[in-house]
Amino acid sequence: MNRPHTHASKSFQHLDTLTALFVAVLLISNVASTKILMAGPFTFDGGTLLFPISYIFGDILTEVYGYRRSRKVIWLGFASAILMSFTFILVGALPAAPEWKYQSAYDQILGFTPRIVIASLIAYCVGEFSNSYILAKLKVLTHGKYLWIRTMSSTLIGQLIDTAIFSAIAFANVISTQLLITLIVSNYVFKCGVELIFTPVTYALTQWLKQQEQEDYFDIDTNFNPFQIED
Repeated sequence: MNRPHTHASKSFQHLDTLTALFVAVLLISNVASTKILMAGPFTFDGGTLLFPISYIFGDILTEVYGYRRSRKVIWLGFASAILMSFTFILVGALPAAPEWKYQSAYDQILGFTPRIVIASLIAYCVGEFSNSYILAKLKVLTHGKYLWIRTMSSTLIGQLIDTAIFSAIAFANVISTQLLITLIVSNYVFKCGVELIFTPVTYALTQWLKQQEQEDYFDIDTNFNPFQIED
């Protein structure tokens, strides 16, 4: 079932569903990130509740379909986030109807979203591609064994990069330095914890997809340039 060569001509039954869920998670997380939450000892933005799921999707996509397919899905998510941000900016700039009294509330919440989206795009571009690259390389080195080690290793690095870049861009000069540091640490611990807890689910979905799709891609000759959409 291992396929080290191109699978460009092959169609997959579940890839479109995973792509749609990935994009939905990315967009919802961007909007939810406008609120800072307190949960026990943790302080994190609202998007953190859902955003770690996107890394699990990234792991599954890379593990089953390979880095090349994951790269396309990531860029599709970025394009959707840009469209969402532009729409919020345009709607906010247009004059409100006289009877609509919520312009200030809109600006305070959704007016903050474009900065969140920019932070998310930059951070996720670096973090997710790092995550996928490490996972793909480790899969070849381990001959497809030890999935939990590969997913956790790639996540620990990818999420550290992602969380630090995102928090710095999104909240610098918006919240205090102390709160920013607390936010970064809390987010990182929470995200990695979610990955660890969902490891059995990742295993189950990965094995099921490999059987359903008859695919278990090994990135032996892959071009890992994130801007190389087609190999």
